[in-house]
Amino acid sequence: MVNGYSLDPHPRANFAKEQFAVVRIPRIKRDRVPASSVEIVKDLEMAIAQSDPDNKYYATKVAGPARSSEGTMLYYIIEMYNA
Repeated sequence: MVNGYSLDPHPRANFAKEQFAVVRIPRIKRDRVPASSVEIVKDLEMAIAQSDPDNKYYATKVAGPARSSEGTMLYYIIEMYNA
């Protein structure tokens, strides 16, 4: 469970997937980001290659997408690799 969102792999469950991504994060201390700030990539190596910490783009592992209570699609940051 990630911040109240089920990661249950049951085939009928609506669950979030863990994926590697490059995420634009204005403040490092964020635990979730809007889907518009997330670019899903193939693997960790690609995420690291495309990251640019000087411009606030970080290699991450994310879970999502999940709909917030406000109706926004979000990804939850599981791990950051070059913060």
